[in-house]
Amino acid sequence: MSKAAAGKPGMNPRLPINNPAAEEYLSYLRTVRGVSALTVEAYRNDLSRFVRYCENRGINAERALSPDLEGFIADLHAERIKPVSVNRALSSLRGFYRWMLRFGRRTDNPCGALRNLKTPRTLPAVLWEGEMASFAELPGTAGILWPARDSALILAMYSAGLRISELVSLNLSGLEGDLGGARVIGKGGRERYVFFSGEAQAALAEYLVERQTRIKAERPTGRLFINRKGGPISVPGVRWIIARYAERSGLEKSIHPHSLRHSFATHLVNSGCDVRVVQELLGHASLSTTQRYTHVSIEGLKKVYAKAHPHAGRAKGRI
Repeated sequence: MSKAAAGKPGMNPRLPINNPAAEEYLSYLRTVRGVSALTVEAYRNDLSRFVRYCENRGINAERALSPDLEGFIADLHAERIKPVSVNRALSSLRGFYRWMLRFGRRTDNPCGALRNLKTPRTLPAVLWEGEMASFAELPGTAGILWPARDSALILAMYSAGLRISELVSLNLSGLEGDLGGARVIGKGGRERYVFFSGEAQAALAEYLVERQTRIKAERPTGRLFINRKGGPISVPGVRWIIARYAERSGLEKSIHPHSLRHSFATHLVNSGCDVRVVQELLGHASLSTTQRYTHVSIEGLKKVYAKAHPHAGRAKGRI
């Protein structure tokens, strides 16, 4: 891989693992558990790092003990790896050793006594309704990239609450004839139906006309969203597109593709939509994952109250 490619934002080289058991575990995740490719690659990176750690200390990763894992976590902490990333590495290791235990490769799980690091509770970046409307209009006014595609991409992602992986894997065959919705495959291979707003439908219709002129006859793709060369758009490509419009937006917020999904969910909750309906629309397996948006809603209401109420900012006892 070239230095340029290695340094490009969003590029994550596929790391080899010098451990047959780890490779077998990753294959099990893909073929049996139906885990998404992005999650499998995240596990690969974590396991590869742990295997290298063990090799440097003469430890057999398959026979590692709790102190070995504690040392690995301490190393990550010393390297100033973010707690959320350390916890993900722990999750990867827990899954690996649970798999070994289940299939008789070990009689114990060395992760049993390990606890996750505390992580600061942060609210996701949310664009409020007016901000989202302005952001969605940027492709038509900024004069950069591919306006028709970018408008359709932003509105489809927002109006359907799509994950970035779901957006890039959307196929033309999954679209409804009137562009009112589509079938997507979410995490864990779970299929669900999503809906597109009238504005998104209009943008998709305009984009599809232009898309047809850019598809390569010798290598056609069935993916809905394509790059300017006619190939299927990638996850890093979508991140790059959103980043360009975020720069032009003038909004003092950290806007990423997932911000559109967060905004979708928050706007539904703010409008009084039942949290279980939001769960279904988002494709969350657990209701607790969806319930965080009720906290986002409360925080949003606090901000509106503090800004609008004449006495909200005054110290107690001075009203």
